[in-house]
Amino acid sequence: MSKRVVVVGGHGQVSLRLAHIIGPTNSVTSIIRKPEQEADIIAAHAKPHILSLEDAPAAEFTKVFEGTDVVYFSAGAGGKGGPERTKKVDYEGALKVFDAIEGVQGKKPRLILVSAVDVRDPEKIPEWYNEEDLVVSKRVRGAISTYMHWKYEADKHLVQRTAFSWTILRPGGLTNEPGTGKADIGRTHITRTISRDDVAKTLALLLDRPDAEGLALDLVGGDAPIEEKLDVAIKSKVTAWIG
Repeated sequence: MSKRVVVVGGHGQVSLRLAHIIGPTNSVTSIIRKPEQEADIIAAHAKPHILSLEDAPAAEFTKVFEGTDVVYFSAGAGGKGGPERTKKVDYEGALKVFDAIEGVQGKKPRLILVSAVDVRDPEKIPEWYNEEDLVVSKRVRGAISTYMHWKYEADKHLVQRTAFSWTILRPGGLTNEPGTGKADIGRTHITRTISRDDVAKTLALLLDRPDAEGLALDLVGGDAPIEEKLDVAIKSKVTAWIG
């Protein structure tokens, strides 16, 4: 059944791919910052809506979210603007969206949030990690520590929210290689990358998986079909979140 969807961070590479997949059969509104991005959104089968995640109040997002079935949060500073902007977009922007969803009167939309693998309490090591995972974790955390910190703080807030349903998707290192349609999902090792095509496909599948409520799912390259691995991960009800 067709759904009303809002994508926050609509001009991102994954978001544009997502809109291409779900736009033809759903009503998709993509929130963007700049008028010059509108043509790309329209080409991706979505409706552009200009609204600044950094500057607009939560109430403006609530207006857009009214009557929506699913909100995707796929926004990020992308390392632009330094630590201050990373905090403003990846942390404060995320909390603004959470508050905006809570402000919706009546039935609230479900949130699907794009985070990243290994976003966790740095003092807690996942029990399923092996030595290779620990090497990757140390390297990544050293390279993008500010990003990982604010993603963790945002996710930590989200897992405490009970007013609306949410799912966190945690992709590994992203590539622009063509999608394979295969992945490992759930509690994974973090040494494999994942194509943006396959991240978008997984997000699209989550549109029709309200049973993924309350789960944080890692997503990396793998050898089994995405549909199959996602179904197993959801039915297991085992989260990758380590808070």
